Amino acid sequence: MGKGQELYKKAKTLIPGGTMLLSKRPEMFLPEQWPAYYSKAKGCTVWDLDGKEYKDVSIMGIGTNILGYGNDEVDEAVMQTIKNGNMSTLNSPEEVYLAERLVELHPWADMVRFARSGGEANAIAIRIARAASGKDNVAICGYHGWHDWYLSANLSDDENLAGHLLPGLDPRGVPKNLKNTVFPFNFNNYEELEAIVSKNDIGVIKMEVSRNKGPENNFLEKIRKLATDKNIILIFDECTSGFRQTFGGLHKMYGVEPDMAMFGKAMGNGYAITAVIGKKEIMEYAQKTFISSTFWTERIGPTAALKTLEVMEREKSWEQITETGNWIFEKWKEIADENKLSISITGLPALIGFSFNYKNALEYKTFITQEMLKKGFLASTSIYVCTAHTKEILDKYFEELNDIFKVIKEYEEGSKKISSLLNGPVCHSGFKRLN
Repeated sequence: MGKGQELYKKAKTLIPGGTMLLSKRPEMFLPEQWPAYYSKAKGCTVWDLDGKEYKDVSIMGIGTNILGYGNDEVDEAVMQTIKNGNMSTLNSPEEVYLAERLVELHPWADMVRFARSGGEANAIAIRIARAASGKDNVAICGYHGWHDWYLSANLSDDENLAGHLLPGLDPRGVPKNLKNTVFPFNFNNYEELEAIVSKNDIGVIKMEVSRNKGPENNFLEKIRKLATDKNIILIFDECTSGFRQTFGGLHKMYGVEPDMAMFGKAMGNGYAITAVIGKKEIMEYAQKTFISSTFWTERIGPTAALKTLEVMEREKSWEQITETGNWIFEKWKEIADENKLSISITGLPALIGFSFNYKNALEYKTFITQEMLKKGFLASTSIYVCTAHTKEILDKYFEELNDIFKVIKEYEEGSKKISSLLNGPVCHSGFKRLN
């Protein structure tokens, strides 16, 4: 057992759940074997606490680092900010410059509020939209964080949110009087949303523009028209999708403009910064309620975002990672076909993933992570692409993965179970309490 696993054993006695983010729990990757902690990260290389080096061909800090870990230009801008002071009684000018830049990139928007996490941005957007609409009820499609307003969807049915990224989310602790205020609908199912709107007094529609697949049959256009006709505020949650396929929101690619949108994750290339942008007549309702936090005024976040946007624009990072993601799609398909394995590939090109179409899919996923770790890769069945994912690194990744696919094919066809090759428990697929 390495230093990382030893430290994680201690963490579980000190931190409920072991980690601050569910998606970073070792059990989500390789229980009892995952390195768990890093000592250094640069480009797409990560060093664990034992000094072992890995190429990160998985989720790249949960999609926070389009420009790779430790981008020199972004880090240099942050270091200068630290030297000049990150916090003051006065406000940082960078927040004004960043607001101006985001509005330039999205001309339909007029005003901006900043926070430091996606969940915060989602909560801010909902508070403003409810204040502006004068209505409590919200229709949602996608994953929008951990706050009460969102988890209240599971007060009516504990599986309401199961199709929105993570199954098994327990609404314990969420006030029961929030029941029947949030109504989930499925992506590309316009009729479902239409029925929700007709039966409930919906004031806000909040949705991801795309996660696992793109819109079909003018889905976004229909929703925009419905929102306009019914005087409903339409919010696009782009905390994950933003800046990956266009320079700004993914909605720009589809030509559909919301009333509000949120950005996060990639915008600061690893530094904490999120934004809520929107139309003036809606955003000004932020002053008719109370939304405020001390550390939303720190300087590092907006400084990092400004430099990240500058580097992105110069390098056209969204084009690079989309091209790489499309190539990954073809390579996964190629080695699956070569080994006569059935897989499904989903997601934006730069947030791409695959799954096995077999009952032992989770065991196969665990086996991939186990074997790739031995070869020096942090890998599972998803890749959040960054500009540091070179063809040389990915060629080696696919060479190793192809050998693992050969083994999986042998066990899928034979009488032996792949579980006999696992050195520990099977990875988790959703939220589970840890003892």
